[in-house]
Parts: sequence; C-alpha cells; structure tokens
Amino acid sequence: MNRDYYDAISKMEKAGVDREYINGWACGFLKNPKREEQRITEAYDAGYSDGEEQNAENFQSWAGK
Repeated sequence: MNRDYYDAISKMEKAGVDREYINGWACGFLKNPKREEQRITEAYDAGYSDGEEQNAENFQSWAGK
C-alpha cells in the first residue's frame, strides 16, 4: 500500500478529524465506489472528493468535529 495513504490517515486521526471525512477520504483515495446515497454525509462527500484528488491538506476544516 502507498505510504502516503498511511501517513495522511495517521495525520488526520491525530488532528481529531471527523471519522466520516476520514472514511470518505480513504474510499476516494482507494477508488472505492461511494456509499449508497442515503448514507452519504457532507463530511464523507468532502473527504471522498479530496481522496480522489489525493489531497491530504484540506482536512483542517473537519478537525475537532
């Protein structure tokens, strides 16, 4: 597995980022299909978009939520 993936997840967990954002980010990064529509939250969707772009810098707005 890509080391960037583990480093980003670890950084987000240490910063106290919303679990939904982290889950979405991981799914997007790994190119997994999105959840069913009724289970998608705002945090998950934002994380998924950032994960698809492999952007591990936009998570600060989801820290401490």
